[in-house]
Amino acid sequence: MKAVLLTAAGGTEVLQMSEVEIPQLPEKFFIRVRLHAAGINPIDYKLRQKGGFAPDKLPKILGCDGAGVVDAVGEAVTRFKVGDEVYFFNGGIGMDEPGNYAEYTVIHQDYAAHKPRSLSMAEAATLPLAWITAWESLVDRAELQKNQSILIHAGAGGVGYLAIQLAKELGARVITTISSQEKAAFASGLGAEHCIDYTKTDFVQAALDLTNGVGVDVVLDTVGSDTFCHSIGATRIYGKVVTLLEPVCDSSAIKTAKLRNLSLIYELMLTPMLQGMHDVRMNQRGMLEEANRMVEAGKLQVKISQELPLAQVAEAHRLIETGHTSGKIVLIID
Repeated sequence: MKAVLLTAAGGTEVLQMSEVEIPQLPEKFFIRVRLHAAGINPIDYKLRQKGGFAPDKLPKILGCDGAGVVDAVGEAVTRFKVGDEVYFFNGGIGMDEPGNYAEYTVIHQDYAAHKPRSLSMAEAATLPLAWITAWESLVDRAELQKNQSILIHAGAGGVGYLAIQLAKELGARVITTISSQEKAAFASGLGAEHCIDYTKTDFVQAALDLTNGVGVDVVLDTVGSDTFCHSIGATRIYGKVVTLLEPVCDSSAIKTAKLRNLSLIYELMLTPMLQGMHDVRMNQRGMLEEANRMVEAGKLQVKISQELPLAQVAEAHRLIETGHTSGKIVLIID
């Protein structure tokens, strides 16, 4: 089969199109999937740069998000049959589980979900990592409630635009940061009540003005660095700031967080896979099933910024690395 192999740590040149053997079912609870699309995420280029989580075990196949058709099932599989359309988050971090920059992959049946009927393969492949991240951030970490206010940074980005829709489903009031009128229109159409152009406006002051000086209940930081540090000043006393990054703030920002009794929370949806937490990974599959419900109810839209063939994976990495895409980039696997 055709597969893109990560051969070393480095630039896009280390991604090599290759011919490898079609994977066999490793255990009786596994399914094999003929992949039709693979989502591109920022973690992909970050892992490429450092050679994955296990650079001593290269080459490996990257790509955490996949969608395709079940091609074979193990003797103990009960959730799927050959021909079922599925999508999932699995592998693709340079460790033992294969990724999805390939024509076929294998996955434990408990980690795959039936693909939403109304979505194409490409659309479905853009959802898993970003949707699970949004769900864990808002529902599990922030415990976002009806009528609370939330500031979502980069509302047109791959996680941000899904988080806006989830926050609206939860009944929250959504404020988001964007960098253009086009992105503001996109975010507003998804349910954001206020869009702050951070290139022209101090988002902290804007958030305070929109909450009568109190600050928002929750911040979702998808940017890191100064954005995270400044967000502390935009959060109400006893509020929560959830970040996807590893920001470092100066002592004044941390002092403000302490004086406000803020909860500063990290979110990494890769943890269950890294730690081999089977039950938690099943819970993540349940989050995809919630996405199915929202999609079929017309409450969750999917935005593809660009579709590229598998052979153009280097270009996909180049685009995602710019950090300026709206929605998601997806690889099409013929």
